[in-house]
Amino acid sequence: MKKALTISRILVGLLFIFSGLVKADDPLGLAYKMQEFFDAWNWHGWNDYTLALSVTMIGFEIVAGVALLLGWQMRLFSWLLLLLMVFFLFLTSYVLFSGKIKACGCFGDCIPLTPRQTFTKDVVLLILILFLFLNRGKIRPAFNGFVSVLLLLVTVVFCIAGQNYVLRHLPVKDCLPFKEGNNLVQQMQIPVDAIPDSTVLTFIYQKAGKRYTFTQDQLPADLDSYTFVDRSEKVVREGYDNEPPIKDFVLFNASGADTTMNLLSQPGAYYILFRKDFDEHTGGAWIAEVARIAKSARQKNIPFFIVTGQRDRAEALFNQQMQLGLPIFTCDVTAIKTAARTNPCIFEMDGPTVTKKWGYADFDKIR
Repeated sequence: MKKALTISRILVGLLFIFSGLVKADDPLGLAYKMQEFFDAWNWHGWNDYTLALSVTMIGFEIVAGVALLLGWQMRLFSWLLLLLMVFFLFLTSYVLFSGKIKACGCFGDCIPLTPRQTFTKDVVLLILILFLFLNRGKIRPAFNGFVSVLLLLVTVVFCIAGQNYVLRHLPVKDCLPFKEGNNLVQQMQIPVDAIPDSTVLTFIYQKAGKRYTFTQDQLPADLDSYTFVDRSEKVVREGYDNEPPIKDFVLFNASGADTTMNLLSQPGAYYILFRKDFDEHTGGAWIAEVARIAKSARQKNIPFFIVTGQRDRAEALFNQQMQLGLPIFTCDVTAIKTAARTNPCIFEMDGPTVTKKWGYADFDKIR
């Protein structure tokens, strides 16, 4: 029993720490996933708090995992872990059985899991945590109280500082399709080894006051004597990898024309500034840095473009107020949020390939 308890405690603790660390590299990704859940439940008012909830949940996962390894305050943390795991299981079961959300983002974008895999993982974890919960009185702390509290405080500081860093400088490990080195045109194409969904077409016809249902290979020879009523298509086996990694990345110019391929197919180097909206950080040092970078690029004959979800406000700031004369394109905000994990963010491009990315805290490094 003691050996099983120790193995379970270490396994669950390490898994919680690993899960938290993976998501801590991109807390905005979890925040956007929370927005999907809130939108699905019509809890739109919670969308203003998703980033704070994301940072808090990630930090708690890591701290809880460390506390479990230390065996510290197990009566408290066993309850907290059990409640958290029940909540996670509810979310993953909702993803699996509702079909409204494709993935829960439990391991972020770096380790994508199918809803079924995630649900199975959470069931196993819940069993292990129940075992720990029922035997919580038998778990002894690895260190005295002072050492345990000190290690947990260091963990809290690490969680806060680490997440603050990536929110300003971009994730340390970029697992998104817009990462450095990727060809965006290729990323917008369906993979060559994709397996499409297998579907069955069902036809409803009427004859002599009666309705008949046929599949495509069951249509009668005297079909002309029937009256068509309806047709439906049912997925009998889901495919996989049948969607391009980048979706809805379409750039529109001022007249509303799609200029995506025109921009991405141009030769040589150029910059793209991504700014999804102007509802936050509308002031600050980054604006002066953008002006400096744009002017320096013009002197070097390097094009500089702006991609945003709010053309009017971008035009007012960059071209009317700052007199930069920059081409501005609009794009779906969801695509911008996937491309740029800081708001704003600058890409250095070479044709369709991303060569370098900077979060707004690093604009001063662009020369």
